[in-house]
Amino acid sequence: MVKAIWNGAVIAQSDDTVVVEGNHYFPRSAVRAEYLAPSDTRTTCGWKGVASYHSLIVDGATNRDAAWFYPEPLAAAARIKDRIAFWKGVEVG
Repeated sequence: MVKAIWNGAVIAQSDDTVVVEGNHYFPRSAVRAEYLAPSDTRTTCGWKGVASYHSLIVDGATNRDAAWFYPEPLAAAARIKDRIAFWKGVEVG
């Protein structure tokens, strides 16, 4: 079982992650939505497409843009559609 943990809380856990460029992408259904706050941040990857972000909020602490996902990934990255990955101090393993 792969888990994503930040600030002492399990943000996501699943046996069904997809690893791309060393990042585990969790199914959206495996992520605890109560810890996610929408962000206006967007970035572009040449082969995955446009990424959107969520900030994490746990016990009053905020980790800005610590979760990302591709709402409409390009064909080469279709397997990460409806999946979320983490960084910025989120422990994944």
